[in-house]
Amino acid sequence: MSEDPKQPYIGGQAVIEGVMMRAPGCLSVAVRKPDGAIAVREGPVVSKLARSKAWKLPFVRGVATLVESLSIGYGALRFSAEQQLTEEERAEAGAGSGRGMMVVTTLIALGLFMAAPQLAAEGTSRLLGVELAVDQWQFHALTGAFKLLIFTLYLFGISRLPDVRRVFQYHGAEHKTIFAYEAGLPLTVSNVQKQSTLHPRCGTTFLVVVIFVSVVAGTFVTPLFMPAWATGRFEQNLITLMVRIALLPPVAAISYELQRVSARYCTTGPLQVLLWPGFLFQKITTREPADDQVEIAITAMRAAIWREQNASAAADDEPLVFESFEGFLEDVETSLRPREA
Repeated sequence: MSEDPKQPYIGGQAVIEGVMMRAPGCLSVAVRKPDGAIAVREGPVVSKLARSKAWKLPFVRGVATLVESLSIGYGALRFSAEQQLTEEERAEAGAGSGRGMMVVTTLIALGLFMAAPQLAAEGTSRLLGVELAVDQWQFHALTGAFKLLIFTLYLFGISRLPDVRRVFQYHGAEHKTIFAYEAGLPLTVSNVQKQSTLHPRCGTTFLVVVIFVSVVAGTFVTPLFMPAWATGRFEQNLITLMVRIALLPPVAAISYELQRVSARYCTTGPLQVLLWPGFLFQKITTREPADDQVEIAITAMRAAIWREQNASAAADDEPLVFESFEGFLEDVETSLRPREA
C-alpha cells in the first residue's frame, strides 16, 4: 500500500478473538474461529456524522461519536462471541439476553466508576476528620483520585484473566496495524509487528481524559445545582452523584475534543508529555500480539480498505469464512469473497 495523504481515517477496537475496524463509510470485523478459520463481517455504514452538519459541530460530534462507537462496538463484540459458539449454543443464547446484559453492565459501570469513588472520598474525609463539603474542589479531586485508583485496580485485575489478556493482545495488534496503515506501509505481519502498541487516539486514553475533565467539571458545576434545602450529607452526595451522571455527555464531548487536539499536536516534541498518562494505562490494556493475532487485525483492516474502495459492491448478510489468512489475501485482491473449493 502506498502512502496517500488522502487515505481515509480508520479506527478500531479489539473484540473476542478478533478486531473491528471502522472507516468513514464502512465497518469490518475479523474473528478467528475455534477451528482456525477466519470469519469476516463487513459492509457499508452510514454515520449520523455524515448525514447531518449538526452532528459535525465541535462538542456535539463528541457525543454522537461516543453513542455510535458504543453501539457499533457492542455489535462487534456480540458477533465475535457468536463465532466462538456452535449453532446450537447460539440458538440457546437467545436474542434478548444481550440487551439485558448491556443494561446490567451499564449499571455496574456507573456503580463502580461513579458511585464507589464518591463514597470512598466521603468515607476518607470523615475518617481523617476533615469533612470536606461536596462543592469543594478538594472533594472532587479526592473523588477523581479514587476513580483513577479503582480504574487502575480494575484493569490490573481483569488483565490477569487469560481470556481478557488475549483481548488485550488483539488490542495491541489493532494499534500496530493502524500505525502501519497510517505510515503507508504494506500491511504484512513483519511490518505491523515493528510498530508500537501505544496509540494517541486509543479509547483507554480517552477514559483517562474523561476522569480528569469530570473532576474539573464537577468542581464548577456541582455548586450551581446544589439546592438550599440539601443540608444533609446524604442529600448532598446523592445530588452530586446525579449531577455527575448528567454531566457525562458534556464531559465526553469536551474529552473528545481534547483528545483530537492532543493526537494532532502532541505526538512529537515536548508536548508528548501530555500523552504519557494515557500511554501508562495503555501499557495495561495492550499486550504484544502473536503473529496469528496480527493476521486477524490485518484482515479487518484490509476488508475495511476494500469496502471503502468498493462501496457499491454487494454486502452479504452472513459472515464470510476464509480457511486461512493466505486464502483471504488471495481473495481480497479480487472480490473479497471466498473462492469455491
